[in-house]
Amino acid sequence: MTRLPQIALLSDGRRLHLQDGPIDLVIEATGHAGAVRAAYEAAAGRFTGLLDELCAELPELRGAAGERTSLRGVVARRMHAAVAPYAEDCFITPMAAVAGSVAEEVLGAMLGAASLDRAYVNNGGDIALHLGEGEHFSVGLMDRPDRDGVMRSMRVDANDPVRGIATSGRHGRSFSLGIADAVTVLARTASQADASATIIGNAVDLPGHSAIIRKPANELQPDSDLGARLVTRDVGELSQNEIAAALESGAKCARQLFDRGLIEGAVLQLCGDMLVIGTKDIERQRSRPLVLENAVHA
Repeated sequence: MTRLPQIALLSDGRRLHLQDGPIDLVIEATGHAGAVRAAYEAAAGRFTGLLDELCAELPELRGAAGERTSLRGVVARRMHAAVAPYAEDCFITPMAAVAGSVAEEVLGAMLGAASLDRAYVNNGGDIALHLGEGEHFSVGLMDRPDRDGVMRSMRVDANDPVRGIATSGRHGRSFSLGIADAVTVLARTASQADASATIIGNAVDLPGHSAIIRKPANELQPDSDLGARLVTRDVGELSQNEIAAALESGAKCARQLFDRGLIEGAVLQLCGDMLVIGTKDIERQRSRPLVLENAVHA
């Protein structure tokens, strides 16, 4: 039986809220009133039943991704495609890209129904973007996803290649193998950003450190796709050198993903320190990062 999600405009009258089980979307589109209305109707239509589609293939979605897949759903296959570049080197499941893939699918339905100036679909912080000519989008960076406040903001312009933004870390909705407070990734799609944020977040780590408390994922959530793998539950006091070492471990991973064309930039945060890696990509040159790479101590 098809699920009936919650569908409503927020109090500002501009943004649409779609919620079904763990999927919680905030959507905003700009353009002609008729186009926005058509886009919102398309978003609601595509969203209805989407969770059921994913649940139908949940066993494989929770399994280790391989080179090939028998997944049939368009969103499920997008999830697999986003994590496939990492499957040979580490354990990862398609669930690592679920939030970004859902956001991407709903945005696609909106753009298929109407011509919009600008639109975004925000799935718990994982964002799929559409930017028409001359448009831009600003996103605030929080030092921790579980707290209020914005440390700084990033601007994405229409001529930038970025159309997906995602954040991962030990304070987020999902478990992390690493110790990052937050890793925010900019990529060409939301599904790519989601998968990459997971990988980089796992890489910000100090393996075996006595101040880091880890627990088997399936003790905390019996049906976790991570099984008995140890996930971070708490991080005690770390020295400045240890913080720098953990961030550099993640930064090394981020630079590799940048060189492979899998991300356009990343912001890594741990214990008040921040490391920024990115690219302006003005000439669409991918030979090296062009934006300042720096560490900021709060």
